[in-house]
Amino acid sequence: MSLKKSAQPAPDSTRRSERSRRAIYDAALTLVAEVGYPKTTIEGIAARAGVGKQTIYRWWSSKADVLLEAFLDLSEQASRDAGPEYEFAIPDTGDLAADLKAVLRLTVDQLRDPRFEGPSRALAAEGVVDEQLGRIAVAKLLEPSLQMYADRVRSAQEAGQVRPDVDPRIALELWVSPLAQRWLQYTGPISYEYTDTLVDYALHGLAPR
Repeated sequence: MSLKKSAQPAPDSTRRSERSRRAIYDAALTLVAEVGYPKTTIEGIAARAGVGKQTIYRWWSSKADVLLEAFLDLSEQASRDAGPEYEFAIPDTGDLAADLKAVLRLTVDQLRDPRFEGPSRALAAEGVVDEQLGRIAVAKLLEPSLQMYADRVRSAQEAGQVRPDVDPRIALELWVSPLAQRWLQYTGPISYEYTDTLVDYALHGLAPR
């Protein structure tokens, strides 16, 4: 009588691929923070992740694509951690100042998080000298956040809380740009108090009330 070997479960290729993808994300973000964007290579990412470089090239065409997708994934994780109400829009409680302050406080937490700070600075620095990378980073990473701010300002305009002639895209720069400059150039500490003040100045101006 012949004995048949019991069938072994097939390896879960989807799970294995996801583990490899997450390892590549982690390796890319760690390396760019440690050595900077110019010295980060596909070979280095592969070695750190414990995969063959052909695995990376099967999913991405360049290190820029790897890093941008890894950072986008990290940002999406942060949004999920903040709560479902922050994943796709800035919550509209009817109080524009409070809503802006709440989301800017989350931004402060993110900018001070070591997981974000190193990769963010590396990508921002390289984006200054590499126009193509800079434009891609803005389109994929920054533009969605800017659009959420613009949408929240438009909602406030519809509620009569902001003048109808105000351009939302210019208005949002009153709190986004100073925060970015202070963080990038170390011109001062970033804190909840600082971003709260930015919102107060932006919405109420500097003249006596």
